[in-house]
Amino acid sequence: MESHVISTDTSYPNDVGYPNKEAHSSGVSWGAVIGGAFVAAAFYLILLALGAGFGLSAVSPWSNVGASASSVGAAAIVWLILIEIVASALGGYLTGRLRTKWALIHTDEVYFRDTANGFLAWAVALVISVTFLASAAASMVGVTAAGATDPNAYFVDTLFRSDRIGPESKDVALQAEAGRILANALRQNQIPAEDQNYLARLTAAKTGISLPEAEKRVSDVVADARQTEDTARKVTAHLLLWLFLALMMGAFSASYAATIGGRQRDHVKAV
Repeated sequence: MESHVISTDTSYPNDVGYPNKEAHSSGVSWGAVIGGAFVAAAFYLILLALGAGFGLSAVSPWSNVGASASSVGAAAIVWLILIEIVASALGGYLTGRLRTKWALIHTDEVYFRDTANGFLAWAVALVISVTFLASAAASMVGVTAAGATDPNAYFVDTLFRSDRIGPESKDVALQAEAGRILANALRQNQIPAEDQNYLARLTAAKTGISLPEAEKRVSDVVADARQTEDTARKVTAHLLLWLFLALMMGAFSASYAATIGGRQRDHVKAV
């Protein structure tokens, strides 16, 4: 009669009754992820400063750091993509190289975990950059939130431009009112007739020109302001599309670099 013997050998940690200790550990090496994310964010800031030094100040995903239609060119777009790829790849590689070694799990699972850790490092670096480095990036490109001006201020000044120079030529309250009317006109397809007539009368009274000339000036100023706004909107949309592409390439670079770093980490031989 065949006998059944229950083995008491503990040299096989994956046998039933002896669960793998790695099953109780996290698949995310948060220390490596956070470290790689900080390196990626810091290196991105360094490259951003380098780009600003070469005149590529339009390249910045942060708020209050705008881009004009004349400043966004092929070089700026290429630099935007390049610094995202390089910084993300460096952070992802360090994440994979510094992560905890998983010795008893399948190779495919190791590859997935390395990819996931690299992707997490990229995501954390992006959050760090947007949250903590915005003011530093803005100061590097010479733009601060305090220095932001009303985009319609120039058009209001154009509206009330006159040859009569004197302290009475500047009426802050009047210009503020005209600015609000102009902003409302830009939000609509066309300026309301009563607003246009009111602005024409204000312009005529303030500048001394005739009412027909004032009406033409109002029409020209509104048209120029709307054209400028449309151009800025197109430039912003164009830049955001390239920014989306750069971020996706950065995510891929960080994930792939993490697998390379993890593979080298696993193949290190003890001396």
